[in-house]
Amino acid sequence: MKKILKVSAVAAALLTVAACNQEKKVEPVAKAAPAAIELKNDDEKGAYAIGVSFAKYVNKSLEQASEMGVEADKDLIIKGFTDTIKGNAALNEEEVQAALMAYDKKMKEVQATKVAETEKVFFDENAKKEGVKATESGLQYEVVKAGEGEKPTAADTVTVHYTGTLTDGTKFDSSHDRGEPISFPLGGVIPGWTEGLQLMSPGAVYKFSIPSALAYGARATGGIPANSILLFEVELISVEKMAPPAATDAPAAEGQAHAAEDGHVH
Repeated sequence: MKKILKVSAVAAALLTVAACNQEKKVEPVAKAAPAAIELKNDDEKGAYAIGVSFAKYVNKSLEQASEMGVEADKDLIIKGFTDTIKGNAALNEEEVQAALMAYDKKMKEVQATKVAETEKVFFDENAKKEGVKATESGLQYEVVKAGEGEKPTAADTVTVHYTGTLTDGTKFDSSHDRGEPISFPLGGVIPGWTEGLQLMSPGAVYKFSIPSALAYGARATGGIPANSILLFEVELISVEKMAPPAATDAPAAEGQAHAAEDGHVH
């Protein structure tokens, strides 16, 4: 239902575009500005606002698709919308769902290809910088300052100071700006951090260049757009090793030892 609504939204917003184009073909001279619409009450304003919202969504969606090289036939979008409104859509519900899934799949494939191309260029260039090393996963790192002591495992809790930026230099987070370090279980953060901090000893400062697949992937979060490469400078302040599991079976073992001394087996 959500996808059908989005397609309808596209068509609804494009109806105005088509109407304007048709008027332009009939009337060679410059058109007068359209008369301002009079919205008499909240219901009319609400209805108009729905159209505005649809149009904004459509414009943004079509622009994003066009940037990735996928062009939607606006005439067909309008045709599908108007046919459905009149109750004579050319596709049934199953065919609509299948077509939307195929379109969705194509968009994801195109997007994945473009993300891979962009990241390859960045990481190929970054790898040429002095001191930059890479792991098998694609994580790149640079040792700014070496540390000493035992490295953390994914099961440990670490305390760090850090600053995170996008490749264009935009800073999206910083413990330094907040004035205090942060502590967290190392296994509970993005894969790039879980892997990268296990390379460090307390006191070390590293720079990480993290592919989107080891960060948030196609999910946008906070000030981080979808499919973003993340750059971090991280100082590992301390490591709290995971406590060994408690010996919960000690009483039972002790009982068995006494039983053995008594010549009994339980």
